Amino acid sequence: MVTALVRMRGALQEARLPLELPGAAEQRDARTEMVDQLEDYVIPRLMTLDAPLLAVVGGSTGAGKSTLVNSLVGTRVTTPGVLRPTTRSPVLVHHPDDAKWFGQDRLLPELERVARQTNDPEALQLVASPAMTPGLAILDAPDIDSVEERNRVLAAQLLAAADLWLFVTSAARYADQVPWDFLRKAAERSAAVAIVLDRTPADAVETISTHLARMLASRGLKDSPLFTVEEGEVSEMGLLPSTSVIEIRQWLQALADDQDARGAVVQQTLDGAVRTLARRTHTVADAATEQTDAVRRLREDANEAYDRAVAQIAEASADGTLLRGEVLARWQEFVGTGELLKSLETKVGWLRDRVVNAVKGKPQQAERVTVAVESGLETLVLEHAEAAAERAEASWRGTAAGQILLRDAGEDLGRASRDFRRRAERAVRDWQSDVLEMVRSEGADKRSTARFLAFGVNGLSVALMVVVFAHTAGVTGAEAGIAGGSAVLGQKLLEAVFGDQAVRSLAERARRQLEVAVSDLLDSERRRYTELLDSLEISPEAPERLRAAARKVDDLRYAATRVQQDPAHQESASDDTAP
Repeated sequence: MVTALVRMRGALQEARLPLELPGAAEQRDARTEMVDQLEDYVIPRLMTLDAPLLAVVGGSTGAGKSTLVNSLVGTRVTTPGVLRPTTRSPVLVHHPDDAKWFGQDRLLPELERVARQTNDPEALQLVASPAMTPGLAILDAPDIDSVEERNRVLAAQLLAAADLWLFVTSAARYADQVPWDFLRKAAERSAAVAIVLDRTPADAVETISTHLARMLASRGLKDSPLFTVEEGEVSEMGLLPSTSVIEIRQWLQALADDQDARGAVVQQTLDGAVRTLARRTHTVADAATEQTDAVRRLREDANEAYDRAVAQIAEASADGTLLRGEVLARWQEFVGTGELLKSLETKVGWLRDRVVNAVKGKPQQAERVTVAVESGLETLVLEHAEAAAERAEASWRGTAAGQILLRDAGEDLGRASRDFRRRAERAVRDWQSDVLEMVRSEGADKRSTARFLAFGVNGLSVALMVVVFAHTAGVTGAEAGIAGGSAVLGQKLLEAVFGDQAVRSLAERARRQLEVAVSDLLDSERRRYTELLDSLEISPEAPERLRAAARKVDDLRYAATRVQQDPAHQESASDDTAP
């Protein structure tokens, strides 16, 4: 069971719930509280079942907790607060022989152990008193309704680490909501609880105690002992008359003296804590599932926006869209716009030599085509990058979690990155250089031919770009003939130098390289979104780890219950573990 609980604690610690989903804040608090209880009480207690019974005295402001503790011990061991809120460390009173049980390794190990009086809430005062019964320790906790948050948190931690709650309220405060919230939690996890109705006027004891008993019964605490302490004089040492607390003292002493009774109280609280922690772990697992689902949806939205942009750029750079405007004008200057281009619009069959002889391009005209292509591609990529950023941002703004991530991103994710234009320009120029290098490499053994010299490396490379841009010839209407004709002309120019198969291979390689370059550019923009999600460190496996850990704890609890209830089973289990 200890191993299973350690694993459950690890699963809880690893289950991050950073997204601001409905109920996430409550589940983050619950997870922290559960880890604290496992570390502060459940795991240490399971490993030291013989440790003294720890009774934590908790309650509302002004209920008289410290005075009650002093009176139960019979000497002043803790100082009642005069000013509110009382900011001081919790005080644990124990018999000197039990000191070994309260070291730094158990019971709120993050609290420093001190043997002196202090107001440091980060310290635990250990007071050894021979007046205490061995096997019993009493801890005076801060107010559960303190205006100091640290006091409230510490009080809740201490109560969660108790074998027995000695809950103190007063005639004036017993119906307050805060105490009942704590008592409801105690009832839910079957913790051992005793109630002390303190500072009660003698003439109101019967009325108030009867009402309080009914309230306890209606909230699942009908078996909890109820003690009353009448309002009375406090001695100079801060003690109530011995007769006022004799009933509580005798009850506690009887528990301490009876090992079976003491063990039953510890087992009741421990079993209830383990059962409740396992049940609540499933709730945290549900919250973790909501987190992973939200991250998955946000990631899908961002990916859809950028996948769409990549696809649209690929389509627009292959369907002839780029063969218009400046690119088309510069290309026509290079190849000539006379009878040849007209014949291309109406004929399919012509001789390569006729094409070659008709080209009037000069090196500087080829460079103008290159510049126009560069500008057209850059504009195309930038437009779609901006559109993808807008789409991704809009989808994220549709959720509360996405809105917070956008707010904390540190940049405007609805626009392309500030340096995107510069990176796009470099990527396009690099692609054009690669195309030039392809042509140069492919024509290594043809550089001295008349046709190669007629066009030059630059002229052939822009022809290859034109072929790439009209791969699907998807434009319609009048543009179809122009774009298609331009591409056919470019292909014929290339075929005149390299041959059919080589041109197809060159065009395919150039197209793939352009797609890779565009994909890399858009992926760098996409990562602004996905890295935000990655930084949350939400593990998709966390929910199942939590559920598996909780199931293991429940299985062990069930097996232990069967052993306890079935003597034959118990004997068999004992035989199985015999040497």
